Amino acid sequence: MAQVSSIANEQTSTPLSSPKTILLRISRYNPEHDESSRFMEFDVPYQRWTTVLEAILEVKKHFDHSVAVRYSCRQATCGSCGMIINGKPRLACFTKISELNSEVVTVEPMNNFPIIRDLAVKFEKLFESHQKIKPYLVRDDTELETDQKEFLQSPEEVEQYIQFANCIKCGLCNSACPTMATDSSFVGPQALAQAYRYVADSRDKGKDSRLKIIDDSHGIWRCHFAGSCSQVCPKGVDPAMGIQLLRGYLLGFRS
Repeated sequence: MAQVSSIANEQTSTPLSSPKTILLRISRYNPEHDESSRFMEFDVPYQRWTTVLEAILEVKKHFDHSVAVRYSCRQATCGSCGMIINGKPRLACFTKISELNSEVVTVEPMNNFPIIRDLAVKFEKLFESHQKIKPYLVRDDTELETDQKEFLQSPEEVEQYIQFANCIKCGLCNSACPTMATDSSFVGPQALAQAYRYVADSRDKGKDSRLKIIDDSHGIWRCHFAGSCSQVCPKGVDPAMGIQLLRGYLLGFRS
């Protein structure tokens, strides 16, 4: 264990060194002081597996520690480091510079989210919408009232919703959504996909209440089916398909 710890410390303390460099353009904006955003540019060395997040942290370590960026797990699980990278919503920890095929990497805060500072945005609206659709199993009974300890499902029943259970709430789908750009009250593809995740779960009994919530002037009918939400999900969730299937319930094609 001591040897592993030693290797880890050596790796984290060694600065990136490589004959290859990229021009990293970072959007800087503090809404408390700035009237508009501006870009700061840095030449950053990179290697084959260097991620965009690692390049940003290199800037913070060696050039400007004041760059604001949110991150946590660094393995595409927590969903904290979503941002616009060369014009597309992506996870910075999951995006390798070598795969962008560009000598210039531009990073900006996600669209359709209020900016806290630089690359960090507020998630309050996303979590509010997520909670609004009741993201949990709704049942009349509980384990405390019966002897049943498990709610068993067949593989076919799990298949109905399992891809939607992979949502990490990174917000990339909402950032890519053109409807959210014009209607700040729109519930958004993230929440709608999660509404379908629970409606499609055979253990859940909350379908009618969820459909009533999303059947709203700023709900499911505002979606234009651009499909951009599904194109940017790092976990392969297809919110556009979930929205289509939810509309099937509301229109009476599904029960």
